[in-house]
Amino acid sequence: MNKRLISIISIFSLCVSITGCSNKSNDSSSNSTKNSQITTTSPKSESIGDIDTYIKLSDDNTAVEGEGVTIENNIITITNAGTYSISGSLSNGQIIINTNKEEKTYILLDDANITCSNSAAINVISSKKTVIALADGTENYIKDGTEYVFEDETTDEPNAAIFSKEDLTFIGTGSLEVSGNYDRAIVSKDDLVIQNGNINVTSVGDALRGKDSVVVTGGNITINAGGDGIKSNNTEDTSKGYVSIEGGKLDITAGQDGIQGETNTLIKDGDIKISSGGGSANSSSDKNNQEWGNWGGRSDQIPKRPNEQTTPTENTDTSEESTSAKGIKAGVNITIDGGTMDIDSSDDSIHSNDSLVINSGTINMSSGDDGIHSDSTLEINGGNINVTKSYEGIESEVITINYGKIHVVASDDGMNAAGGNDGSSTNGRPGQNNFDSEDNGAININGGYIVVDADGDGIDSNGNIEMNDGVVIVNGPTNGGNGALDYDGRFNISGGTLVASGSLGMVQTPSDSSSQNSLNISVSQQGANSIIHVEDESGNDVLTFAPSKNYQSIVVSSPEIKSNSTYKVYVGGSSTGTQSDGLYSGGTYSKGNEVGSSTVSSSITSIAQDGVSSGESMGMPGGGRGGNKGNIQSAPQSNVRNENIQ
Repeated sequence: MNKRLISIISIFSLCVSITGCSNKSNDSSSNSTKNSQITTTSPKSESIGDIDTYIKLSDDNTAVEGEGVTIENNIITITNAGTYSISGSLSNGQIIINTNKEEKTYILLDDANITCSNSAAINVISSKKTVIALADGTENYIKDGTEYVFEDETTDEPNAAIFSKEDLTFIGTGSLEVSGNYDRAIVSKDDLVIQNGNINVTSVGDALRGKDSVVVTGGNITINAGGDGIKSNNTEDTSKGYVSIEGGKLDITAGQDGIQGETNTLIKDGDIKISSGGGSANSSSDKNNQEWGNWGGRSDQIPKRPNEQTTPTENTDTSEESTSAKGIKAGVNITIDGGTMDIDSSDDSIHSNDSLVINSGTINMSSGDDGIHSDSTLEINGGNINVTKSYEGIESEVITINYGKIHVVASDDGMNAAGGNDGSSTNGRPGQNNFDSEDNGAININGGYIVVDADGDGIDSNGNIEMNDGVVIVNGPTNGGNGALDYDGRFNISGGTLVASGSLGMVQTPSDSSSQNSLNISVSQQGANSIIHVEDESGNDVLTFAPSKNYQSIVVSSPEIKSNSTYKVYVGGSSTGTQSDGLYSGGTYSKGNEVGSSTVSSSITSIAQDGVSSGESMGMPGGGRGGNKGNIQSAPQSNVRNENIQ
């Protein structure tokens, strides 16, 4: 047998700690106010060297060249730490690794095909760490059966096609296909690390599961799971139970959560695609709908356990927690520092039970429930965020936006600050949208470019709103039971540009304690894309805007609105300017019909068209709050006017 020296290039290790911080400047790299911190232990970069022992699998006569291996009835047991090359096929056999806990064991899969009908195909009982390398240019297959036979019937382990009681790491550039037909596909009871490889995983339960952590630094990973796609589930140690995605390309289709960390989830880089619970098409606005579990008619694409019946009244998940189908989820904190994410989820696209920080990255979301949800705090310091479909777009008790380019489409509230926690579901699952109404909710806008298209309230706070800078465009509700702006405490605006359009029924303006002036404009019913134009007494353009929906109310606040100056309003007409999200810049406005004019003598100035009652009387804290779920519209496309937005 020819011996080959197979070397695998080492992958740089993870950063030891990554901190998500607040930022009130346009440079998200100069964060100053600490919000939350995720600390992860760096996995050591692994490589494989000289082979100590070669194992050539065969149903009739497995051949071994070297030491440290015993064979009995096609059960191959590796008993000594070292480096082993495995090739060939077993149609019904098993690889057991039972070596010294103080030493690592290296396994090179070199065109290996292993099936075990009644247990894990690869079962690591003891080893300090097992490193599985995929030889360059090889195709490897690992598969288990639908029923296991356990020596100890008091436990349900092993329960995956590849199962390890110790740390488990995958490296190499070859390919690996793992089929978990009993329950899970790849499980480590400690840390699970994927540094590289072309890995295709199918499982009836969870696909990748590391109790203490799951860390992905590279590779091409495709997952099709009946349970969770990637999960870490240590509930006993708060420093563990995390998922960290540092790079690689991931394509996850999961019946339940796409990526879940029991404590923290960190996304630093990578190209990530997630479909959870059948996607947003598997959502219903009927909260009593009990069809969840059929994955939106895609049940043939999601593996099931043997004899499993996917009914809404029976929880077929054998895990210790209730079923959910979120895209990215964490029990404590989510921090997103980069990467590209496309999420199509039947439940929340991004969900944290405590805090959430987005510093950078491109995130496209289509959700059957909330786009982004955090029970306590949500902070956005940068990134390109697009919620193209949601029930509520962005939701948390306290929302702080310092920077970033954000587009939100919601069938209820576009941005909602309220207190309490949310089981978050619109499919009849327990706890759906159970977000308590408290007056300690807060929305703080310190910068960024935000566009909201909402059928419910556009921006809704059960407490206060503070706006200091940035651009906020709201295409609010067309029904009178909701408002483009809705708050219970105060809305102080001191800087930036606010344009909020909608119906007249529940109009609220910024508070009269604001240091920046606002115009409250009421007009007769105007059609979608009909221009509203505001100019000063010298004819200079203050606002030229075409709302994407029918409207009767426009609230405008801008540094251009000066005290003791007179402003005139027109509807209709046309503009030769450049339009982005309905907002025109440059060009010439051809006048339509004049609505009226007024001189600014206080922070809130009303201008009403003849025969139209001003919405100013509704502009007080506690304006009406609705929950209408209208038709979801496509998110308007835009070009960022500030090249520094990342």
